[in-house]
Amino acid sequence: MRELLEGLISKFNAKVASDPALREEIGGLTKTVLIELKDGTKWHFTLKDRRVERLEDGGAAGADITIITDAETLRALILREMGPFKAYALGKVKLKGSLDDLARFRKFF
Repeated sequence: MRELLEGLISKFNAKVASDPALREEIGGLTKTVLIELKDGTKWHFTLKDRRVERLEDGGAAGADITIITDAETLRALILREMGPFKAYALGKVKLKGSLDDLARFRKFF
């Protein structure tokens, strides 16, 4: 799963580099995202200066966005076998954060 998440981060960074509108949208944002799997596994990453540097093991106090799901759903989201809104509507993903931050969540998938 870690490899899939790291690949997703690489794709996101490449998209930011090639998409002026996305660069503008995320401009000066600094946001920390926490991913919690139902088996207890946690990772986090921070978007800063229009880039996600790396995926870190463990939790993050004060995360701006928290994504709670199971490994199967996360894998389906990363591989685009399921969209984020469908996963949320089916209760397969729980999200915590401000409405603005949650709206940006879709940019990762």
